Amino acid sequence: MNVFIRAKLLFYSLLCLLPLQLSAQIKPGADRIDEYLPLLKNKKVALVVNQTSRVGNTLLPDYLLSNQIKVVKIFAPEHGFRGNTSAGAKVDDSKDAATGLPIISLYGKNFKPKSSQLKGVDIVIFDIQDVGVRFYTYISTLHYVMEACAESNKQLIVLDRPNPNGFYIDGPVLEPAFKSFVGMHPVPVVYGMTIGEYAQMINGEGWLAGGEKCSLKVVSLSSYTHDSMYKLPVAPSPNLATMQAIYLYPSLCFFEGTDVSVGRGTDHPFEMAGRPGFKEGSYTFNPQNIPGKAEHPPYEGKECKGFLLTKFADEYVKLSKQLYLYWLLGFYEKSKDKDHYFTPFFDKLAGTDQLRKQVIEGKTPNEIQDTWKPGIEAFKKIRAKYLLYPDITKDDRDVHVR
Repeated sequence: MNVFIRAKLLFYSLLCLLPLQLSAQIKPGADRIDEYLPLLKNKKVALVVNQTSRVGNTLLPDYLLSNQIKVVKIFAPEHGFRGNTSAGAKVDDSKDAATGLPIISLYGKNFKPKSSQLKGVDIVIFDIQDVGVRFYTYISTLHYVMEACAESNKQLIVLDRPNPNGFYIDGPVLEPAFKSFVGMHPVPVVYGMTIGEYAQMINGEGWLAGGEKCSLKVVSLSSYTHDSMYKLPVAPSPNLATMQAIYLYPSLCFFEGTDVSVGRGTDHPFEMAGRPGFKEGSYTFNPQNIPGKAEHPPYEGKECKGFLLTKFADEYVKLSKQLYLYWLLGFYEKSKDKDHYFTPFFDKLAGTDQLRKQVIEGKTPNEIQDTWKPGIEAFKKIRAKYLLYPDITKDDRDVHVR
């Protein structure tokens, strides 16, 4: 059966399922000011922040400065302090025009704060909205910040934030040989933890260099469970501008290691998939260069044909609680040049070479996902030690189409 037809059958089989629990009362760690503001009095504070780092509607640096906290510098991750740098683009050191604070890039010449950059700092605060996916680089930045704090004997405070993909766990567990900045730890692609829980796991599992431990405090969320559905108030990066893109990202990002475009350079990146000359699907798009969002994206100025997946995000991902592989296999099946479908980056994203080999061998999505189960079960036992919030109540839906 055509893999795209099988995909439609699976999609419609899910429409009768009930939606996940919604939660509108979640309070991020940054908003729980009584938990951390007293710790910062008379201290020199460095911040690892971006445009998502807010107390209410106020950026964290502005809020702390208005409360007479001595903020001395800002460290910025991929996409920069204001979140307006495209994926993979070098972020330079600069100065914040609003506060005059120096901004040190952790996505340029160095990924890890130098000991000289932490000299004179008493406390480091990490407050960045993550999306709960292994190849989203904010958790790699977290790792290096923790490592730097451990080496320089600095306390790190993580202001926890909800994981918008925290309601399921899926994907291959990363193998050590494929470790990179888009995958540093032996976890599945979707790991079902908040960034505060993840920080505790990095520490507890001895994943920092030399098995060092960081002096870590997590300011936890209130009214959060791993079944909660949380709408992010601020886009976490330029190409994840909607909740639909955030839900689709874990499955569609594999295409970044193939010859398929996910719509970078359009108004709805990570809500579509297609390529020039593709015969399936009815949706067309034309990627364009967009400074600060999509610098010279794949197939710039060329018409691509494929699928718009915005509605699919709401009606499949939140219900199935698993990665969606039919598109990955379908585009390979219909590829005219299968030898050039995958790029070397694919194995880094997957964290293994097995997924690529399974696609080439013609394995079905169900067969592929079955091979992930032992690794996922082993990871769940590790994960359970570091959870701060009630766990996923049901993570075993059988929605396979055989």
